[in-house]
Amino acid sequence: METNYSVILITIINFCILVFILRHFFWDKIKGIISERQNFIEEQLLKVDEDSEKARMYLLENQRILQSAKEEGKKITENQKSKANKVYEEIVQDASEEAKALLDRAKVDIQREKEKAEYEIKKQVVDLALELSIKALEENIDESKHRELISDFITKVGM
Repeated sequence: METNYSVILITIINFCILVFILRHFFWDKIKGIISERQNFIEEQLLKVDEDSEKARMYLLENQRILQSAKEEGKKITENQKSKANKVYEEIVQDASEEAKALLDRAKVDIQREKEKAEYEIKKQVVDLALELSIKALEENIDESKHRELISDFITKVGM
């Protein structure tokens, strides 16, 4: 195999001419397209970085708002719990006072009924004693009859 230098030389010259023609007619257009594409990619990367930064800021803001909402919710819950405890204590206090007042009224009513019963008993004792005295005076009684009347009196009085 022989090397044909003339073919190699013609091929190199053709290649150089082709490069020259392509460079002369298409190089600026290709370079412009590549430059535009490069600028577009750089803009998109910047936009992605900006969007990423905005997203990070929104995330931080949302976390801050969420934390604030949690704290406020906790304060509201504690406040409501405190109010509920206060209402509970007031209800218990009112119920205790009402029960005490009811008990005091019951004691007064019991005392009044007791006094009324004592009065009635005394009245009955006086009436029975009066009745016994009347019977004793009406009858001429002997000692056994007198003892019998006193025994009846004691039985009626309940002593």
